[in-house]
Amino acid sequence: MPDADAFSVPTLTSEFPVVGDDPHIDAPLRATVRRLSTLLGRTLADQHGPELLELVEDVRRQTKEAKASDRTEDALAVQERLAALPIEQATSLTRAFTEYFLLANAAEQVYRVRALGERSAAQSLMARTIRAVHDKLGAEGLQEAVDSLDVRLVFTAHPTEASRRAVLTKLRSISDLLEHETEEGTPERRRQDRALAELIETLWQTDELRSQRPTPQDEARNALYYLKQIYQHTMPGLLDDLRDELAEHGAELRERAVPLRFGSWIGGDRDGNPFVTAQVTREVLLLQAENAIEISINVLTELLAGLSVSSVLTGDDEELRASLAADLGLRLDSDPEQQSMYQQEPYRLKLDAMRAKLVATRERIRSGEPHVPGRDYRDGHELQDDVTLLRDVLRRHGGTRAADGSLAVAQQVLAGIGLNLATLDIREHAEKHHELLARLFDRVGELEVPYLELSREARTRVLSHELASRRPLVGSDLTENATVLDDATRTTYNVFREIREAQRTYGPEVIETYIVSMTRGADDVLAVALLAREAGLVSLAGEDKRSDIGFAPLLETVEELRHAGEILDELLSDPSYREIVRLRGDRQEVMLGYSDGNKDSGVVTSQWEIHQAQRRLRDAAAEHGVTLRLFHGRGGSVGRGGGPTYDAILAQPYGVLEGSIKFTEQGEVISDKYTLPVLARENLELSMAAVLEGSALHTTPRSTPEQLDRFGEVMQKVSDAAFARYRTLVDDPDLPEYFVTSTPVEQLGDLNIGSRPSKRTTSEKGLDGLRAIPWVFGWTQSRQIVPGWFGAGSGLKAAREAGLEADLHEMLRHWHFFRTVVSNIEMTLAKTDMDIAAHYVRSLVPERLWPLYDRIREEYELTVAEMERLTGVLNLLDNQPILKRTLTVRDRYLDPISYMQVAMLQRVRAAAERGEPVDEGLQRALLTTINGVAAGLKNTG
Repeated sequence: MPDADAFSVPTLTSEFPVVGDDPHIDAPLRATVRRLSTLLGRTLADQHGPELLELVEDVRRQTKEAKASDRTEDALAVQERLAALPIEQATSLTRAFTEYFLLANAAEQVYRVRALGERSAAQSLMARTIRAVHDKLGAEGLQEAVDSLDVRLVFTAHPTEASRRAVLTKLRSISDLLEHETEEGTPERRRQDRALAELIETLWQTDELRSQRPTPQDEARNALYYLKQIYQHTMPGLLDDLRDELAEHGAELRERAVPLRFGSWIGGDRDGNPFVTAQVTREVLLLQAENAIEISINVLTELLAGLSVSSVLTGDDEELRASLAADLGLRLDSDPEQQSMYQQEPYRLKLDAMRAKLVATRERIRSGEPHVPGRDYRDGHELQDDVTLLRDVLRRHGGTRAADGSLAVAQQVLAGIGLNLATLDIREHAEKHHELLARLFDRVGELEVPYLELSREARTRVLSHELASRRPLVGSDLTENATVLDDATRTTYNVFREIREAQRTYGPEVIETYIVSMTRGADDVLAVALLAREAGLVSLAGEDKRSDIGFAPLLETVEELRHAGEILDELLSDPSYREIVRLRGDRQEVMLGYSDGNKDSGVVTSQWEIHQAQRRLRDAAAEHGVTLRLFHGRGGSVGRGGGPTYDAILAQPYGVLEGSIKFTEQGEVISDKYTLPVLARENLELSMAAVLEGSALHTTPRSTPEQLDRFGEVMQKVSDAAFARYRTLVDDPDLPEYFVTSTPVEQLGDLNIGSRPSKRTTSEKGLDGLRAIPWVFGWTQSRQIVPGWFGAGSGLKAAREAGLEADLHEMLRHWHFFRTVVSNIEMTLAKTDMDIAAHYVRSLVPERLWPLYDRIREEYELTVAEMERLTGVLNLLDNQPILKRTLTVRDRYLDPISYMQVAMLQRVRAAAERGEPVDEGLQRALLTTINGVAAGLKNTG
């Protein structure tokens, strides 16, 4: 019988020494992982006896030996052993390996935090970037760059986070404990170990599977958990340090400036999610408001505790006295005892009145009553007015440091929070708007043919003419008149009415953008603008022109990306639409989708087409005198546009960034980046620093025009060959069956990880009807990870054989875009395991489809060879040794889960072939393996 320490795993970095590694750096992490693993082993022994520990160690050893032997029969022996296990034992074994990964991930996060803590403030990327901008552009140029800074991170509910929040919360508690270092053998260490053991035991007894699908409201609560942490624990310090660093270089963060803010799609993303109705949007916004007001009250309470300035010592201020009189005149529900206590402390009286206004604002929102000026806040701007008053008064009476210190930071935090914590985007598929307009136009009966039969060009002319006219297209009875709209089109129109109501309740910042999915032409955006006009959100007639919302085309497929410049040019050439953009500050937002483009064309071509689309959009916007804001719809995995955010921002073409950018944060990316305050700060700082650098220092090409032309020609050669190779795979009529049989993609919906259905509600068959998330999910679970690299080898080989190898090396050295693409592909290749994938195929896929695996493996081996030749390393990730060792050691614990998944899939499919229902225990065992692979790879889809 092995000791409990048998589950004390070798560590993420222990057994693979690489030249140049510092064992002193790795040793603490190794020790912590061993410590957590030992505690996990004791929990397993307590819960299930020593037999489970023996099984864990034996399977780990047997899997390791099978991998080392590279013999099919050894892998089959592991498979046969796992397949013969009773379901309950198989589930426990999988959970044991999964728990190890979760604990190892928590340890890794803690040591990332410690490494950041050892860095001085002057070494931070933000500090270095500010110095670089100042050195090149001076204080005035730095100020201009900072004034334009507008970074927006948008949380989505796309279902890729496999772990429940109940699990993530316990892991956060483990990380919090580990942050406090203790010496072995001390009472502090013993107490800490007891607390860790309790958490690990509770974690083991927590069901990692969701019993039911979350609602959009549940998803909103999950996002709010992170947003509250960020605003309470991360943003104040980040903004304070940013202000200090700017002041050192002769610049400042302007009053009310919000250089970084958050957005959300949760409760607003209707594309493919029938559960997001106007009512759901209303409820999600109320949830956000409740949390925003709670945090704001806490901010004011903290200020009140410190701002004990006495008017006896500094003198009265007429403006402040008048403001307080107005507040008292409205009989605000302030604390009478505090009013009496603070008679000589007017700043505290004002802060107390502001808290009372926030309470009244919350009651107004809950009840739906109208705004009462002075009694409650209509929007965040009115709250800002009160803070500005306090700062002005303080400055007049000698309180400059307080006015420009804690109060200034609080003002910027409050400005970011507003009344909703995050600005909500609305998203809907383009065709939904045309279906609604068809009802309206056909009812009027002025068109020669039914609206939906018009060509795209004719539709554009009709919409342009109607948008320029002053007549309403419909009467006020639109939603009540059942003869005009059916349930689907009425639901679409009700969202526009809900936007108008939300802006009346919370102010104009609550919803600023309507995103049009699958935009293929200007007509798709004009259609939404016309519906917004009908709902009262846009008025282009008379002197009181306004546009209360902006519109953003979402360009996703290669075809749309290639016509990006033309679509934007046609849109901005329409006089009515151009007026809408003028009313919105001459800023046009365009969203770029990464997932569907990758699924359509492969990783190389999609990345290249997005890069070129940015250039075209930049030039089209400049031609019309419009500032472009790009919204990058990036997923967590490389196959969905993922990868390091900092590099992705700096890899954009020159002149694209003008201080403003948006990008999505999805799924497991959110928990990985924002669970711990120090990591949250680092990620926010990286994003701001990259945008500041790109906006201020990348306004001209880094390369000569000749180099850019040559690089573009070579990249096109790579892309064309990669695309051709990729299409031979996805166009194969047998691929859909191969994909479904070689992966657990059909089980994605059973994980209950998102409110949105995992399949499209469409008549499209095969891969065309499959969403990008399950596409990446399936390939990742089976360790093939095709979306992250397939075609890249063929592309690089074609360029090399065309005599362009020297150009490829020059591109790698001097072109940030190309270097970023290569780095992301290399990382994905390292996560790919074609031997494990072969086991999936041989065990699950009909033999007639095996040639597809051979084709995938052939491209994998070619891509590895070409990448190693290009990067000059002997093996993948040799230039990133810590990551390489992490992935290598993880395989020892990940491979058994993959073998188990195959065994469970065989049982599930055998039951289906017999026409029997799948046993609940068997289903649980299979879903547990999916969670395990996701934890091991730190990626789902």
